Amino acid sequence: MNLTANPAALPGRVIDLLGLIAFEDDLAGKDSPLFASFDPVLGPLLRQVFADERFKASFGQTVILHTQGSLAVRRVAVVGAGSRPDFRPALARHQAATLARIANQVGARSLHILQPSTEVDPQPIRWLEAAAEGAILGAYRFDKYLASEKRTPQTIETASFQTVSPVPPDVAAAAIDRARRVASAIAHARDLVNEPAATLTPTALAADSVARAAATGVVATVLGPADCRERGMGLFLAVAQGSSQEPRFIHLAWRPANAKKRIVLVGKGVTFDSGGLSLKTNEGMLGMKADMAGAAAVLSAIGVAAEELLPIEVHALAACTENMPSGTAYKLGDVLRSMSGKTVEINNTDAEGRLTLADALTYGLGLGPDIVLDFATLTGACVVALGPHTAGVMSNDDAVAANWMAATHDSGEDMWPLPLPSRLMDQLKSDVADLRNTGERWGGALTAGLFLKQFVGAIPWIHVDLAGPSTTDKEWGCYGKGATGFGVASIVQYLRGLAAS
Repeated sequence: MNLTANPAALPGRVIDLLGLIAFEDDLAGKDSPLFASFDPVLGPLLRQVFADERFKASFGQTVILHTQGSLAVRRVAVVGAGSRPDFRPALARHQAATLARIANQVGARSLHILQPSTEVDPQPIRWLEAAAEGAILGAYRFDKYLASEKRTPQTIETASFQTVSPVPPDVAAAAIDRARRVASAIAHARDLVNEPAATLTPTALAADSVARAAATGVVATVLGPADCRERGMGLFLAVAQGSSQEPRFIHLAWRPANAKKRIVLVGKGVTFDSGGLSLKTNEGMLGMKADMAGAAAVLSAIGVAAEELLPIEVHALAACTENMPSGTAYKLGDVLRSMSGKTVEINNTDAEGRLTLADALTYGLGLGPDIVLDFATLTGACVVALGPHTAGVMSNDDAVAANWMAATHDSGEDMWPLPLPSRLMDQLKSDVADLRNTGERWGGALTAGLFLKQFVGAIPWIHVDLAGPSTTDKEWGCYGKGATGFGVASIVQYLRGLAAS
């Protein structure tokens, strides 16, 4: 898809689809900027179709109007943005994605999107970048296993964006380039998570990571079972021992000579989670190919840091394995020794992610990081607490967490801080080991976070439980059905912020 900003000769060419973004108060009167710019031709038509379709401009609501040749655009699509005061540039990802999806549905080859006017700073550059990301993500499809006649044709060839105030061409081009890099990384993370577990084994995920690293200047190291055993990764290897698929520990490194900080990103890489001997139900096992969404996020995001030559040393780690039941599977009551030396009593083999992460965190500490962040589809309890669209964030450092939350706000990904109450550590006490791997049902997301906290020491650390938003069962904004690539945009935004500070 060719992306451009502020085309100078828009009136001289026919646009297949003109995309408008409307706020709820745009419908209040005839003097609204939305209507005033199009009177006397389009304004009355829009008012009429809004009334006919009961269009209220609520967030994500859409309406389409065919101009019948009355304008140099064939169709107009309007997408609702909700309340004007609540709008921020990052949300343009959702509106632009919706418009790109409509463009493909109606067979449009060209799409032109107008930035809406707001009462606050319009931030045209940030809006442009977010809208460009959204247009690319709205066109994303994972259809490699569909017969050709079942695939939705990709008709959109060009997308252009009109900002409310002029943006120099070189600045606009740079914003679009940034958008392409992030959208490409998100799409790659989606591809990994959408891939069936039978093909995306730990070995296949490692091979993909090595290939991408070679293309971006990232150094890749892959450890096999013997290497992990030599390093004492007892928790990770215990989870892996029930599967016929060999585990792989992936370490990607971006080491610029002018690095200001060293950041370690850890992603949960369970390529399929059956629950082990604590077997999940059929319903609980559906979708467990996505239990490596945290690994997909960190392994995809590090490439953007390299492509943009960010002066931040970044390490992406993923302990990749299946969690399967078999005669060799680890058992309830087992006492395992971690890479850190701490021992763990197993009281639930379906709480395997925290075990793999614990050894990965210990490995990460050995790299001497300034900050460690981990990303995991860790607990259903977090989905119960926050719903399916919001990730939970836990940390041992308020200042670092505040910077992370600011990055998530700027990226448009929904996250919410959660506490780590020390009183809940009683739930993780064991009579035969230093810890047990699960607590009680209540506060399950928090005790999982507390378990991980025991393996990071005093290093500033952030834990992101993205069990809810890692996948979605229906289209919404820039998210199509299936994997969302959640976390990639926030990681990139956070690294860019560190580089700029």
